[in-house]
Amino acid sequence: MITGIEPFGDAAFRLRRAAGGNARGLLEALRRVPGVVDAVVTEEHALVTFEPAVPPSRESLAAALEVGLATPDDSDTRPGHVVTVRYDGVDLEHVARTVGMTTGEVVAAHAAATYRVAILGFLPGFAYLRGLDPRLVIPRRDAPRPRVPALSLGIAGPYTGIYPFASPGGWNLLGVVVGFTPFDERSGARLQLGDRVRFTPEAP
Repeated sequence: MITGIEPFGDAAFRLRRAAGGNARGLLEALRRVPGVVDAVVTEEHALVTFEPAVPPSRESLAAALEVGLATPDDSDTRPGHVVTVRYDGVDLEHVARTVGMTTGEVVAAHAAATYRVAILGFLPGFAYLRGLDPRLVIPRRDAPRPRVPALSLGIAGPYTGIYPFASPGGWNLLGVVVGFTPFDERSGARLQLGDRVRFTPEAP
């Protein structure tokens, strides 16, 4: 019996991911399964949608899971993204007080890390980036803002991310990215699953 694959509505399956493996490889493997219309991969699960008349077999989905688990992580071999940030966010001082650092130390710690796209979601082009310095891991704001400006850079929990559009949001805002477009109407999301990202402070 195949476990870890369950119906998710009338035209989707949710799959439980094993730890490790290549998330991008899993995504590509699932999209190749006959009958699959699209797939979404997160850190613990994957979701595939299909035409109700031609659902994919559970065996083919299980095989794709195995491929994703066995495929080596190739993120280090792909070009990374270097994103310039103006670190003047409205929550920068709050973050510094919360973690017991100066604002300069917060900026230095945030910019020193190499991040990887762990999940895509929330908004088109919004990438949840893993790799945040553990000293900067703090909760979301108690009260979300009704409007966060487009291109704002925030942190929440173990993630950092860029708001592609103005929207409500509860992340702690460290600044705004400069010269980078997270989403394009013609080409879609700039950051893809597994991509590496570095942030660099804007020159004074």
